[in-house]
Amino acid sequence: MSINYLEQTYTLNHEFHSFTKSLVIHADCFEWLSEVPGDSIHAIVTDPPYGVKEYDPEQLEKRSNGNGGIWRIPPSFDGHTRSPLPRFTALNSKERERIQHYFYEWARLALRVLRPGGHVFLASNVFLSQIVFTAIVEAGFEFRGQIVRLVRTLRGGDRPKNAEDEFPDVCSMPRGCYEPWGIFRKPIPDGLTVSECLRLFQTGGLRRKQDGNPFEDVIESERTPQKERAIANHPSLKPQSFLRQIVYASLPLGEGIVLDPFMGSGSTIAAAEAIGYAAIGIEKYREYYLMSLQSIPALSSLYTTGNQLSFQFS
Repeated sequence: MSINYLEQTYTLNHEFHSFTKSLVIHADCFEWLSEVPGDSIHAIVTDPPYGVKEYDPEQLEKRSNGNGGIWRIPPSFDGHTRSPLPRFTALNSKERERIQHYFYEWARLALRVLRPGGHVFLASNVFLSQIVFTAIVEAGFEFRGQIVRLVRTLRGGDRPKNAEDEFPDVCSMPRGCYEPWGIFRKPIPDGLTVSECLRLFQTGGLRRKQDGNPFEDVIESERTPQKERAIANHPSLKPQSFLRQIVYASLPLGEGIVLDPFMGSGSTIAAAEAIGYAAIGIEKYREYYLMSLQSIPALSSLYTTGNQLSFQFS
């Protein structure tokens, strides 16, 4: 997939920047998904905001200033200083309905642009995954399972707030040790087998690991290394060691286009660049779009030696 083809087909009238095999576009993904050619994207790999308010400009400003809002600043835990995190446990019923509607509408547009048999890999969290996954299925996708990213994030496990000494043997919720990623597939046309779908659309399955073993739904993961956070200061930055495994699996034949409609600072696009896949990143917020222009080449160059790429590194 040539970069010229991506530019001519997918940039429309939006501001964009090209890399070796990928491009990033400054646009609202809802608008963009409704305008680009249908049945043309092979896979989606994304870590979305949750359509509530955590990425509204005023909430991002509160996060930067440490002044609360939805971005709770958790206390230190066992000597570790924790990063701000959205208070998803505090969402009311109206906000949860907004999430359901948001992901239903988004999934309808994603269904439009994906080729038949194309997969979606979508990051979620234990509080909202049941709402988000249900909305995506109701929009027309097949639920194909989930990836359990095993990672100790230092989330949860706290004693009751303002009563730590009174209830020393109680934690208000479990200590978080995993992150769920939903796997969904655009239905294969009736009467078509997976092999026929692969021949016609280059989709329908998942790519096996580099050693020939099947792609697995439990992946041990590190927390995002500080050297990656120093490159891209994004609140939900995922490590390249994990993302490259997901992106690699998303194109069963190793060919096609990977889309991240909620690109953020571009870590998914960086993973695609490192592997040699064509990818498109869409980002609404200009601050993160501009950040991606620097972070994508820097992140994609990490841990690579010549043409030999290993997903397992520390």
